[in-house]
Amino acid sequence: MVRIKKALISVSDKTGITEFAKGLHRLGIEILSTGGTASLLKESGIPVVEVSSYTGFPEMLDGRVKTLHPKIHGGLLALRDNPKHLKSLKDHAIGLIDMVVVNLYPFEKTIEKPGVTQEEAIENIDIGGPSMLRSAAKNFRFVAAVTNPARYKEILEELQRNACILSDALLKSLAVDVFKLTSRYDSLIYEFLKGKTSGFPLVLRLELEKLQDLRYGENPHQRGAFYREFNKLTGLSAARQLQGKELSFNNILDLDSAWSLANEFSQPACVIVKHNNPCGVAVAKTLLRAFKDAWACDKLSAFGGIVGLNKKVNVTTARAVLKSGFIECIIAPDYDKGALKLFRQKKNIRVMEMPDLAKGPEWDLKKISGGLLLQDKDTQDFLPEEAKIATEHKPTQKQWEALLFAWKVAKHTKSNAIILAKGTKTVGIGAGQMSRVDSVYIAIKKAGSKTKGSVLASDAFFPKEDAVQTAIKAGVKAIIHPGGSIADEEIIKIAKKSKIVMVLTGMRHFKH
Repeated sequence: MVRIKKALISVSDKTGITEFAKGLHRLGIEILSTGGTASLLKESGIPVVEVSSYTGFPEMLDGRVKTLHPKIHGGLLALRDNPKHLKSLKDHAIGLIDMVVVNLYPFEKTIEKPGVTQEEAIENIDIGGPSMLRSAAKNFRFVAAVTNPARYKEILEELQRNACILSDALLKSLAVDVFKLTSRYDSLIYEFLKGKTSGFPLVLRLELEKLQDLRYGENPHQRGAFYREFNKLTGLSAARQLQGKELSFNNILDLDSAWSLANEFSQPACVIVKHNNPCGVAVAKTLLRAFKDAWACDKLSAFGGIVGLNKKVNVTTARAVLKSGFIECIIAPDYDKGALKLFRQKKNIRVMEMPDLAKGPEWDLKKISGGLLLQDKDTQDFLPEEAKIATEHKPTQKQWEALLFAWKVAKHTKSNAIILAKGTKTVGIGAGQMSRVDSVYIAIKKAGSKTKGSVLASDAFFPKEDAVQTAIKAGVKAIIHPGGSIADEEIIKIAKKSKIVMVLTGMRHFKH
């Protein structure tokens, strides 16, 4: 425990600092400060001793040197229970400093600016701030190192309760905050100055914060937890749960899949996911129509599934979702009040609201035993005008629309993936099979008579003719796939002979 008598405040992010400093002053705590922080506190009527006056040295080198002085670091690093340390302080007229309140120059925000120069970035590398924080955090038994404005209230309350004394538990917790911050800060500087090689870091540092423990992992005998990137609101980790039971490990995986695919489309779209594969996808003029078409693709599999919608959910769509059958979760960017009222009738349905977030480059990480695989997220797509039409028969406008729609769905379906579509709705999906022809059989079985006149998308090339022959026999009229198989020539011959359309994209979309 430590009694706080003197605090040094020097912050770049001034959120809440005036109120915090006023609280310290009311408790009789002396305040040292620097530069802009000192000016702000003085303007607010808070007595402040400027660090330059305290040390007897002015700020110098355009502010690069302010607090790098024995009177600062000696006052922070001295062990209060070590007589030699205390004698040394006395001999050199150095006073104790019991708290530092510091946050760092905004290096991360600086390097995120378009066109930032190396010189500008370097000037936003904080030296004095991390040095003071590390000194204080190293000596956390006797010094409070405060770097997070969100903790000001908690600290003041403990000071008020305990006659300006902070507990050992809080002091250690504040020190942990410091080393968490400085390790990230140094990593950002390292990555910036190192520059890019292949586009992937030579040393990968991941900083994640736990959002919640989960009831279990993929199965009840496995533990599970949900993490997000530290200090970032991206992807599903930014979603708000409006109602329903606690999310499970598998719910989160499926919600992410449903939301990712639904956002491939600008028109109203619905995606229904089961066991991390779409079992129905549709795009239509209205969200209601999109939902009904997606549900109709495979009603049996859709039962107990996850519904992803890319537009605001109104009452009529909500009513259709509830009438169709049991669903685990629904995710959408927004909901009418009436829609939420309807969902509340089924209190166990997990209703998720997804904010509109800026999209940036993302990595896809997959954990393996003893390591990690890292790749760019599969966001790229081929340009239709660059596709190769391998047959004499060209796709009609309607076939093009259906082919491009089915191709996007294939990108989000586990390999081997086969998508049968009519217009902008799926009629049969075969996924996750060890052989491509088996996926074709499953998709045809799901589609039934709807296979006739449909288009087919395959996430990768056909290694043999059997899958194409099976699809044509079932009534498929157009096929889109990457091409590149040694069997391409024979497959194209079969397509030409059967007078169907075949489009080669030159790009595959394996999803494992």
